[in-house]
Amino acid sequence: MRAVWYERAGPAADVLTFGEMPTPTAGPGEVRVRLEASGVNPADVGRRGGAYRAMEFPRVIPNSDGAGIIDQVGNGVTRLKLGQRVWLFNGQRNGRAFGTAAEYIALSEHLVTPLPDSLSFAQGATLGIPAMTAWCSLFSDGPIAGQTVLVTGGAGAVGHYAVQFAKWGGAKVIATVSSAAKAEQARLAGADLVINYKTEDVVARALAFTNQLGVNRVADVDFGGNIATTLKLMAMNSTIAVYATNGNRTPVAPMRELMERCIALRTLVLFALPRHLLAAAQADITKWLTAGRRLHNIAGQFALADTAQAHLAVEKGDKLGTVIVDCAR
Repeated sequence: MRAVWYERAGPAADVLTFGEMPTPTAGPGEVRVRLEASGVNPADVGRRGGAYRAMEFPRVIPNSDGAGIIDQVGNGVTRLKLGQRVWLFNGQRNGRAFGTAAEYIALSEHLVTPLPDSLSFAQGATLGIPAMTAWCSLFSDGPIAGQTVLVTGGAGAVGHYAVQFAKWGGAKVIATVSSAAKAEQARLAGADLVINYKTEDVVARALAFTNQLGVNRVADVDFGGNIATTLKLMAMNSTIAVYATNGNRTPVAPMRELMERCIALRTLVLFALPRHLLAAAQADITKWLTAGRRLHNIAGQFALADTAQAHLAVEKGDKLGTVIVDCAR
């Protein structure tokens, strides 16, 4: 099969190789997917660049999300079938070296979900880690109907799904953004209030919107960078769900202030969450996808041979949506 891989961490143009590799076969409990599209996450770029951790394998096929068609089913598979359109997540995680920047991937069926016919493969490849993370940030502790939810980075790959899920779940939604273009995306996703954190007072506007009661839950893209602000607008018995902390990688949690308002910290990284929670997310996302028209932002599309350019597009930091690699071209 055609694939892209790296054998040392570093700049995309220097370390990514495009060529031929053996086509995998589906083992017990696995399906093989003929990939049509691969989604590039910031974590995929960080791992390739060496910013996350040391190389875990001698050769890595990058990218963790994707969509395609099941073309081989291993022994013991019960939930999926040959010829089914699917989307997947965590392709290059949890002890798997070979991700979705390739024509084929074989992985456990619990990481694979049927893709509705109404979605293109490129749209399906935007789900994966962003949609699963968004769902887990919002619903890991139960329903959010009637609550007020703050989504920081409401136009990001995770945030854009979090806004849509929160509205679907019956919450009022505040989204913070950094530009007018991102504000428009958050509004299109259904945010009730959009705040440009670079030009507006986030605390004052959020507290006014909640009649000074504060927000019940935060889906937070940057705990370390946001906590000084976030802490001022949390309600009693509220929750901050943290899925990234890039502004300050080693933040100090203000425990006394958190305790005095019984603010819970829900930290999460998708590959470490229990399987039953992932299954609940997959089931709910399927319901959400089939319940109406949804927004799936594609920030750009690149041929498989141009995966390095796709990684650079993510590294620029100004994308709206998910960068896609077309595995079939």
